Amino acid sequence: MEIRYRDIILRDMIETDIEDEIRWNTVETAWMDWDGPDLQPDEPFNENNCRERCLKQLRMPKPDIRKGFEICTIDGRHIGTVSSYPTGMDFHHLSWAEEEKSGVYWRTLGLSICESSLWCRGLGTQALTAFCCYYLQQGISNLRLQTWSGNIRMVRCAEKIGFREINRFVGNRHIRGGIYDGLTFQLDLDSFRNYLKQNA
Repeated sequence: MEIRYRDIILRDMIETDIEDEIRWNTVETAWMDWDGPDLQPDEPFNENNCRERCLKQLRMPKPDIRKGFEICTIDGRHIGTVSSYPTGMDFHHLSWAEEEKSGVYWRTLGLSICESSLWCRGLGTQALTAFCCYYLQQGISNLRLQTWSGNIRMVRCAEKIGFREINRFVGNRHIRGGIYDGLTFQLDLDSFRNYLKQNA
């Protein structure tokens, strides 16, 4: 599957993406300072495990409704990912099994532009916009986004396209010696539609 929107493409993973995934976890790692740096796995990154996990994922049948996509520039450069996970009424993560059991959840979106040389060019905003449009076209409108109060670029990106803050866990994020708030945003459909009209 491939979705084109302005200067970016959202697409399914392909095998050549694996080397980028490894590089983003070993060399080009600046994105980790902003993408939930206090929530990173305790175990060190293992290149072989990453390769095996990605190859296994590529062999699996694709779900009808995707949980994420790779992000490329319009000329094909692989630059990051969009993803989603379920959260419950209390704004905490659910496993997909818990989501299926409960039946009450919000699809919560994530965005990582891993190529730091391409930050601040609007590509993340375009990717998030395209991802929201994808879910709305699938009939899924209960969209959220979570970040921390120190990630100003992500907050501005979310608010720009129509996400509105609906919950704040004060002081629950401890990052690089600072104390920050955990934020949850929800997509306001009218604001999002207005954004799309103004940026058609």
